[in-house]
Amino acid sequence: MKKTILKCTKLNKSFGKKHVLKDVSLEVNIGDIVAFIGPNGSGKTTTIKLALGLLTIDSGTVTINDFDIINEYSRAIEKVGAIVENPDLYMYLSGRKNLQLIANMYKDINNNRIEEVIKAVGLEERIDDSVSNYSLGMRQRLGIAQAIMHRPNILILDEPTNGLDPEGIKQMRLLLTKLAKEEEMGILISSHQLSELEHFCNKACIIKNGVIIDTSTIEDLKKNNDSYYIIEVSSTENIKIPNAEIIDNNTLKLSITKEEIPNIIKTLTKAKIDIYSVVNKEITLEEAFFHKTGGNIID
Repeated sequence: MKKTILKCTKLNKSFGKKHVLKDVSLEVNIGDIVAFIGPNGSGKTTTIKLALGLLTIDSGTVTINDFDIINEYSRAIEKVGAIVENPDLYMYLSGRKNLQLIANMYKDINNNRIEEVIKAVGLEERIDDSVSNYSLGMRQRLGIAQAIMHRPNILILDEPTNGLDPEGIKQMRLLLTKLAKEEEMGILISSHQLSELEHFCNKACIIKNGVIIDTSTIEDLKKNNDSYYIIEVSSTENIKIPNAEIIDNNTLKLSITKEEIPNIIKTLTKAKIDIYSVVNKEITLEEAFFHKTGGNIID
């Protein structure tokens, strides 16, 4: 069994009369990349800030590497790397100068380690350029380089793909996968890019209105929701099949079992409708998320 690095247990937080977090519990183990997902305002960033000791905890506990974030803060936080919202960068210094400033804050960080993190995030060719000339994706990668400088074993990222173009998102995905595997990190990542998270996260934790409503592997989360069939036909006009969703003039969507397909084909054939294809579609993480939360809604 993999070692648990981050453990949040029954966290509660209120701001005035508003109860924002209600008994929130989650775990991140070595090698995990956990997608922390939920509608806007559901409590993701508040949970992350409590886990990092940036907000006071009303009740509940956070332990990192078995150290309590309140009573043993220095020990708990020493192997944590984090980016909450945007990385703090000196825009008119080079990427290398930014990393050197961070390195000065830690013991035993030498130039070899700086070169290692530059290579790890793929900034070798641009590291001596001014950060003001970096793309948003490059700035995010530099921020991660800062966050892993001291060899943490847990990386916490709040919306790291915000504003990134498809290539930037792809590079971020490859980088995080590499860090989890090669550096044996656990990673907790909050993001709205569900279609991307599906490709590289192994677990998901869904929060809605301050309550954790599901914690499972990505595979189980998708498996516990029905798959569906897409049927391409010559025409969807006058089709009379119970619960059939008409996507367009030539496409039907049906949430049915495999055993029901022959009867559907017979019904369509009898109605003199040509069938061009029948494709089984596995539910996506995004669809599973909407099924669990009822859509991106804050009650």
